[in-house]
Amino acid sequence: MSLHPQLIGPVPEETARVARLALSKENLYVRRREEPGTIYEDEQFAALFPHRGRPAEAPWRLALVCIMRYIEGLSDRQEASAVRCRLDWKYLLGLELSDPGFDFSVLTEFRARLVQGQAERLLLDRLLECCKQRGWRKRTWKTTD
Repeated sequence: MSLHPQLIGPVPEETARVARLALSKENLYVRRREEPGTIYEDEQFAALFPHRGRPAEAPWRLALVCIMRYIEGLSDRQEASAVRCRLDWKYLLGLELSDPGFDFSVLTEFRARLVQGQAERLLLDRLLECCKQRGWRKRTWKTTD
């Protein structure tokens, strides 16, 4: 699989229309998509992919799916199903309502690329950086000096 980085575009019109009708603005994934800026971009993962071959799924989406998996405690198969079926996931990921998603094995392969490329900390470090910048993360521990 090769990486052809793409800019993160707007939510498709029909997905946005249906989401506005069906989802609360308090939905975690709706709120996240409404925040300015992005957490992950394809360029951050460029070193993990060759320049030739079949195009890969957008790494920024796979990275978000990995985070969403952790939040909801899902298996790879459940994650892939959520990408196919859940409106709030399609909204956050900027997918058409008719998007079929991907096979669960894509997620396994993506995580393997992270480990093989020694980039497994990339997901967490970037998420923590983003949370800090936006004031979502508060220090909850005390240090003793």
